[in-house]
Amino acid sequence: MVARLKELEDENRRLKKMYAEERLKADILKEAIEKSGEAVSSP
Repeated sequence: MVARLKELEDENRRLKKMYAEERLKADILKEAIEKSGEAVSSP
């Protein structure tokens, strides 16, 4: 029972890290797209 709890905690930690990395990538892409749009619309 304790070993299973440890496995779940480890998996939860891994998934949280994966989620944080993907959110960071999404934020970087969003910022790049917004800046790209500003560059295109500027004369």
